[in-house]
Amino acid sequence: MTSLSDLLPEDAIQLDVPVTDWRAAIRAAGSLLTATGVAADEYTAEMIGNVEENGPYIVIAPGFAFAHARPSPAVLRTGMSWVRLREAVEFGSPNDPVDLVVALAATDAEVHTDAMAALARLLLEPGADQRLRAVVTPRELRALITGEDAAGSEKLVPATDSGEQRPSGPIKILTVCGNGVGTSLFLKSTLEKVLNRWKWSSYVDVEATDTISARGKAGEAVAVLTSGEIAKTLGDVGIPVQVVENFTSTAEVERKLRDLFDV
Repeated sequence: MTSLSDLLPEDAIQLDVPVTDWRAAIRAAGSLLTATGVAADEYTAEMIGNVEENGPYIVIAPGFAFAHARPSPAVLRTGMSWVRLREAVEFGSPNDPVDLVVALAATDAEVHTDAMAALARLLLEPGADQRLRAVVTPRELRALITGEDAAGSEKLVPATDSGEQRPSGPIKILTVCGNGVGTSLFLKSTLEKVLNRWKWSSYVDVEATDTISARGKAGEAVAVLTSGEIAKTLGDVGIPVQVVENFTSTAEVERKLRDLFDV
């Protein structure tokens, strides 16, 4: 199991970095991946190209962007970087402006899934956004993240009004992003938290995937959850496509599930 502390060393964190636009923000995060031996310079260009091609779907929550690209020869090993911007910048997303940019470089789509789940749990914690913006030093930020990774997420409680109606199951829901290695895992974690609360986890399987694979897997699923940009790229896949703006919002994901299942 790969943890956040394994992937995010202290020297891969920079706070209050001055940038002029979203490309410079990604370059700042990418330069840390290069400096720590995680990726070559070309990977930064690939992360920028991902946004240019697929839109700003990487802005998964208010003020928070998760920059990444597909595994490529430019990735030397799996790792992450974290940049807090001095002034927020626009990505063209409903979740703008962005002042926290995390970059991921992955050698494959599997090795980092535990770490992404831990980071998603951290972002779901009440008050997490304020704590992440209040830290003073990279060491303090890393301690905050490592502490969450060790302690786990808040205890889930069943929803009081969702236990009666359940899928006849088992069924599958796809969470989709441009590359299948980053933002779709955040949405998967949030969806699984809602399913756990509803006590639907035994009835619904959630699979994180990319746009290309999603078209082939749509026949196995009942719905897709994704961003507005990726929904446009997917087009008609023969099953409902629900657009989620804030990938870390259990309230928004719960509304989408209620729409899907008429709960």
